[in-house]
Parts: sequence; structure tokens; C-alpha cells
Amino acid sequence: MKITYSNIQGIEGPLVFLRHQHNVMNGEIVHIIDPNGIARTGRVLEISENVTVIEVFQGTAGLDTDRTQLTFSDEVFQISISRDMLGRTFDGQGRPKILKNADSFPELLPEVVRPICGTPINPYSRSYPTDVIHTGISVIDGLTTLVRGQKLPIFTGQGLSHNKLAAQIVKQAKVREENFVVVFVGIGILQDDAMYFEQRFKESGNWQNVISFLNIASDPTIERILIPRIALTVAEYFAFDLDMHVLVIMTDITNYCEALRELSSAKGEIPSRKGFPGYMYSDLASLYERAGKIKGREGSITQIPIITMPNDDITHPIPDLTGFITEGQIVLSRELYKRNVYPPIDILSSLSRLMKEGVGEGKTREDHSEIASQLYSLYAQSLEIKELESIIGEESLTSLDKRILNFGKSFEQYFMNQKFDEERDVITTLDLAWDLVSTVPKRNILRISPEILDKYYIEDARIKEKLWGR
Repeated sequence: MKITYSNIQGIEGPLVFLRHQHNVMNGEIVHIIDPNGIARTGRVLEISENVTVIEVFQGTAGLDTDRTQLTFSDEVFQISISRDMLGRTFDGQGRPKILKNADSFPELLPEVVRPICGTPINPYSRSYPTDVIHTGISVIDGLTTLVRGQKLPIFTGQGLSHNKLAAQIVKQAKVREENFVVVFVGIGILQDDAMYFEQRFKESGNWQNVISFLNIASDPTIERILIPRIALTVAEYFAFDLDMHVLVIMTDITNYCEALRELSSAKGEIPSRKGFPGYMYSDLASLYERAGKIKGREGSITQIPIITMPNDDITHPIPDLTGFITEGQIVLSRELYKRNVYPPIDILSSLSRLMKEGVGEGKTREDHSEIASQLYSLYAQSLEIKELESIIGEESLTSLDKRILNFGKSFEQYFMNQKFDEERDVITTLDLAWDLVSTVPKRNILRISPEILDKYYIEDARIKEKLWGR
């Protein structure tokens, strides 16, 4: 039953405080009429014994305590979902949105209507992730392999090339099966970034397999709380109803957490670390844990949340709490970025905890796990030798040290460095890895079994040196 109130107790930021006299649902939609007769929409954010906190999507400017009408709809926030969403863009409330240079689309005819709250997947119902999503990027596919159903965040800093990397993943990501969908979520992004993503997606030729949800920085802050839940509800329909494999890329989770802090402050809650609410861990988990595979279902949801670390601080609460929930991380390096290495991924700080389950014979190639381990080892040694060289000079290095040092330089130049429009399949990536490892004497390759080493090691490395001019 719809109930209307004509007076409210207080207004604070985007929130309205109302003393209710009936049973209110958490997340219930509230229709608001301001003193000028203009309609707005709100949602119940919190319920105490007598007071209801309502978040207003369009903001509270122009509302007053005496002449504002609030009608409780007895319904929670829902999103209409259809296969026709493929290739289309939606705003922060899930409404169809026409961007610049976009084609016009017919009205969306919903197949289902579902509440956006969702629920994390029951651990008992989860199926262990074992299949790979190929991104066409050597550093990711070779060293931090993305597995279907995984949560693999990207930790980045202001000004780094994470938008470019996200666009490349959307453009190139694929699975063996054809039923693959990318859901892209822009949270509080700049208008220029939204136009950049639109252009890159359309150029890729993969636009018809992408569903975009965009909340621009000038849009209401409240939408930043809604938009990831709307996108994940859509992803769940495509994954678990239509048996498709869905990759959800969310940028920027930092903007989501800033909105969460703003709401918490407006409600007068006691802040935790750096002013963020104490429940931010469980709130982030309610998003991240909606990724995975379910027993008896063919589809899967894989998440790549992008987190901009304030001041490049990986111990900041947002990346810190994210790291506790997710299965690894990809960390972008400002030093590599300054040296024009793209993508500037710091491999020694990055890992994929589910990689071992997704690689190997019958999945990628039998040597994948061992050659990746050897690349990590040799690159770490090269960085140590580089520091030593700055102290004692190059002439004091042994011949082996010089070979490993050259390996590190070649590894950054030919393996880590990759053009935006260059897509490498996993076999090309592994072959390139062997080209590099084979420049180190065979007796010094210690992390690869003799059988694999004899099969793939290239004795005449000089031939491969000529190929590096590619």
C-alpha cells in the first residue's frame, strides 16, 4: 500500500530524514514531489526504530521540510533486463542513454524485471574456476592469467594508463566459446573518459557484445552506489539465466567508496580509517562476491574492478580491503609508465591466485606454469643486478650477471611492452617467453623441469635475437 508523508524532519546533503509511522522496506523506492511540483526519486537507505533515511537521486536542492511530499511505493529498486541491451549504453539508473555519435535504438522490451540488491553466491554452490579468459595481453595472459569466475582487481594511480588498458581488455577479451559478454561500468568518470571508451569500443568491432553503464562525474553521487549493483544484476541474468560468460569491468571503485564515505558522513556515522565507514569491507564484499561460477550452470561472472590508489598508496583502505576479498591483483607501475612501457604492469607486485588452476596442458600449454615462474625469477634477478651495477659498475659484473641484466632489458622491451592494437594469443606469448629465457645459459635455468627445458629451450639464441626487431 502506498503511503504519503507531507513533512520531513531534516535534510543533510543528498539525504532526507523522515519520521515514519508504517513498516518501511530497506531499499524501497520513494517518489518525491518538491515545492515546485517537480518529481524526484529516492530510495530508502537506512531504517531505525522511528526514522527512515532516504537518498535522493537528483539531490535535495530546493526541498524543504514543510512542503515536500514523499510517497512510499512499496517496491524496491528494480532493473528491466533484455538481450537487446547488448551494444547499448545506460546511465547510472539503468535507463537507456544515447552518447555522442551513437546510433538511435528502439525502446527496450524487458524479458525480466529484477531487484538490484542481489546476493553473494553461496560458497557451497560455487564451482571452482578453472577456465581461462584470454585478453591478448602477454603480461596478463602469461604471468597473471585471468580465470573465469575470478575477481582480479587493477591497482593504479592518477594519470596512469588504466583507461587504455581497460579499453584494450574490452576489445580483445575472449573465451573459447562464442557466448561471451562484457559489461563495462563507469563510476564517476569524466565526460572525456566516457567519450574515449565509447570511441574505443566502437572501433574494436566488438561493440555488439558490450553493455555499458556510465555514471559521469557530474551525475548525482547517489548513482555511484546504484550503478555497480545494476550492472551486476544484468550480468547475473546473462550468466546464470542465459548461460553466458560475462566479464564485468568496473572503473573506478575509488569513486564508489568516496560516495559511500559521503553518505556515511551525512548520516553522522562514526568514521573508520581515513573517514571511510567501518562497514566498507562488507559493502565491497557484497559487490565482489557476486562474481563466480555456480554448480550446474554453464555461465560465469568474472570481475576486473579498477582502483585508483590515492598517492599511489597500496596500503590505503580501498586497495587494502579489496586485496582481502579478491584473488590477486594487477598493479600498475609509475616508473614503468615514465619509461613508456605499456601496459606498465609491475609483475613482481602482481599475481593471480587462481592462475595455477587455469593453465597447463589442455588449457594453455604444458610449459605455461614453469616458464612463468622462470620469468619471474630472472626478472627479479635482473633488477637486483641493475641496483648492484649502479654501485660497483658494469665492469665488475660477471658474464652471467650481464646476460641476466640484458634479459631484464629485453623482457621489458619485447614481452612487457605491447602496442594498444596488438593482440597476442597465448602460444605467441609463451614462444616469446622462451625466446627471452633462451638467452640465459641452460645450466642457469633452475625453475623448469628437464623434460620441459629440453623440449622448448632454443640453443641458438642468436637466431632469436634477429627476430626481436619485430
